[in-house]
Amino acid sequence: MKSVITASDLSESAEQAKVATSKGRVLIVDDEANARSALAELLDDAGYSVSTAADGRTALLQIEQMDPDVVLTDLKMPGMDGLSLIERGRPMSPHTTFIVMTAFATIDTAVKAIKLGAESYLTKPLELDAVMAIVDRALDRTRLSREAAHLRERFDDRFQLGNILGEHPSMQRLMKNIAQVARSRATVLIHGETGTGKELIAAAIHQNSKRKDKPFIKLNCASLSETLLESELFGHERGSFTGAMTRREGRFKQADGGTLFLDEVSEIPASVQIKLLRFLQEREFERVGGNETLKVDVRVVAATNRNLKQRVDEGKFREDLYYRLKVVQLDVPPLRVRRSDIPLLAHAFLRKYAGENDQPVQGLSDEALQHLMIYPWPGNVRELENAIERAVVMCENELIERDDLPTSAHGDLQNGSVMALIPGITMSELERVAILRTLDAVDGSTARAAEILGISQRKIQYRVKEWGYQTPLLD
Repeated sequence: MKSVITASDLSESAEQAKVATSKGRVLIVDDEANARSALAELLDDAGYSVSTAADGRTALLQIEQMDPDVVLTDLKMPGMDGLSLIERGRPMSPHTTFIVMTAFATIDTAVKAIKLGAESYLTKPLELDAVMAIVDRALDRTRLSREAAHLRERFDDRFQLGNILGEHPSMQRLMKNIAQVARSRATVLIHGETGTGKELIAAAIHQNSKRKDKPFIKLNCASLSETLLESELFGHERGSFTGAMTRREGRFKQADGGTLFLDEVSEIPASVQIKLLRFLQEREFERVGGNETLKVDVRVVAATNRNLKQRVDEGKFREDLYYRLKVVQLDVPPLRVRRSDIPLLAHAFLRKYAGENDQPVQGLSDEALQHLMIYPWPGNVRELENAIERAVVMCENELIERDDLPTSAHGDLQNGSVMALIPGITMSELERVAILRTLDAVDGSTARAAEILGISQRKIQYRVKEWGYQTPLLD
């Protein structure tokens, strides 16, 4: 065991500490020693962790080793020029932001640099204020890129089933149950509030079953009159009612071999309930106005936002049909009880709608995310998706801000009750809410916050650094 601490150990530890507390890692590539050292000193004084390289090949080795946040590279260098460095360096470090510096600026080289992935183009002699502003902006871009990549890594099989996303324990249990029930042919009843994603769950059951190569047919039972609903489900013969000019196959026939999803099944009228019950019992039916008995192989997945048992007690839904439908019941948690999934969902919707609308939006500000976390989301995931789509369209920068969100989502962070956040929130998130709100209340005093919360000042300082809290702190 090494028992003696050497000067080199102290130097290495100091360097590691400096890197850990720096604003970001910057690599300067320039064959002019004076220019290189002057720029390095400027950025070092500004709080960046700075490395230098005198040529492109050396820079490539450093890019591979240090994965810098920003590379400032000269354009004209012997051996490998700045454009070649960008072309070879970007695949090695895809989240690094490259900035080109040159005394020989032309439109052609500027365009080529941008096409290769350079963020900005600086002309020499450098204006120091411009350099600092561009480096700061480049670091923001790199941070957003790394955060987006981190979120993408989280969208793996642990937290995703089809298009269903969720890290919260309630969603993990639900996805486990979906995967298990999908392998059977049992009828499934999905219960959940409007906007919770019941149709996505039905689709996930189908896609993870042996029927996935067969039709997945959907029908909203509340959107049709009694006659039309019966015809849509079972089909009809020519002349069976006014307007029935030809024979028509219903949804059951269309879904043969696959899955039929009946949304808002609680709204099925009594006469249709009888025919649906017969199918679930006998696997057969007749078209409206017909005598031919048809048999099909269809799995029924139904969904409702109503309490079906209560509808049974009220005499509005057949008890025998209720039990036939709920061989397996899956309960979908509302968004307000799984708030820890809000960032995951928000960033997924952000990427979707940024791509669809060709918007350069890459993330959400801390304030915007806090407002999303405190809002109760009565419309659940669907309302969150609509809010993010609107924010992406209205956003004029790379970050969605609070004012880009619908006014309904502008929760009162100062007066909002922490108790409203507790259902579904993890302990680590509750700790974050408590510490950050207390710091806001005491103007950033870690000592006062520690006294109020009954925890050590050191713990607050450690957590704040871990979360990247921007407000100046007081000891």
